[in-house]
Amino acid sequence: MTWIKICGTTNLEDALTAVDAGADALGFVFYENSPRNVDPETVRQIVAHLPDTVEKVGVFVSETLALCAAVAQSCGLTAVQLHAPANGRLSINSKPTCKLFLAVPASLLLDEQRRSDVLPKQREYIDAVFVDSGNAQQPGGTGTQFDWHRNADAIAGLSTMFKVVVAGGLTPGNVSAAIRILRPWGVDVVSGVEASPGKKDPQKVRAFINAVRQSERVV
Repeated sequence: MTWIKICGTTNLEDALTAVDAGADALGFVFYENSPRNVDPETVRQIVAHLPDTVEKVGVFVSETLALCAAVAQSCGLTAVQLHAPANGRLSINSKPTCKLFLAVPASLLLDEQRRSDVLPKQREYIDAVFVDSGNAQQPGGTGTQFDWHRNADAIAGLSTMFKVVVAGGLTPGNVSAAIRILRPWGVDVVSGVEASPGKKDPQKVRAFINAVRQSERVV
């Protein structure tokens, strides 16, 4: 089954809606420039009401792995998602105490040198790589999709090394096509299931998850 993450969760009502609809993971954004930014105490209170079976992911930008791990522990998160550094390689000296996801822009995959510079040599420490349409100015949550056909071969190659999660501009109407073209391990959605930035639309959340499950039956 395709792993489904509903990201940008800011309140308990939206979290429970996503869980009830069948989401495998919820994402909480710890990035002050994001309209979906949440503080640790709010996340701690939400997580306390979530089942153990749901992955709770903290999303971070330009933070050290040590700080991310500390926030994750204090909030009861089970994974941290780091956006690839603009310059240099992500250095990981030991296996984190929780799962570690790395988010990279799709454009990076088309540049062999940049891809080699960013992806860590310690592949065994990375639990999944998220491919998004983000950039230096807006790391994620852009609401736009990257060129799936142009990146299909690069993602197929990446999938031989990591679990790959596709993000960026996904909606209930196009997620089936993304799965058909890219064959990812998982999908990650934010704005495509929102009523407004930081507030989910329950109907869109359910429609998105239903579309993913329907695409699996077709395949």
